[in-house]
Amino acid sequence: MTTSALPPASVSASRWLAVGSLLGLIVLGLAWELWLAPLRPGGSWLALKVLPLVVPLAGLLKNRMYTYRWVSLMVWLYFTEGVVRAWSDTNGVGQVLALIQVLLCLALFTACAWHVRLRLRHAAQARSLEGATQ
Repeated sequence: MTTSALPPASVSASRWLAVGSLLGLIVLGLAWELWLAPLRPGGSWLALKVLPLVVPLAGLLKNRMYTYRWVSLMVWLYFTEGVVRAWSDTNGVGQVLALIQVLLCLALFTACAWHVRLRLRHAAQARSLEGATQ
């Protein structure tokens, strides 16, 4: 009996949800601070806040488990910023963008946690099947 080398479709779905929501946060952060509702007219240096989000993109694309784990912790900084700005911004556009950021952060956290859990479960099942065939 051989085990399937391919992970279940849910692992792939969680991976692409994580990558998509991370890319969404990057695009949102740039658009928000440069064009849509910058703190200062003409754009803001606050757009640099997306640089830490670019770092884990390669790890998620390479499917590195460690990256999923630390991104699930880092995302709470952006979640907190979104909640604070949704609550405190006087600009209606800024509040909507902040709420979108909060939703993207929740999607990213959920996808990362789900991905790690599914991969660990899949690895445990593969080990138990290998042990049963030996």
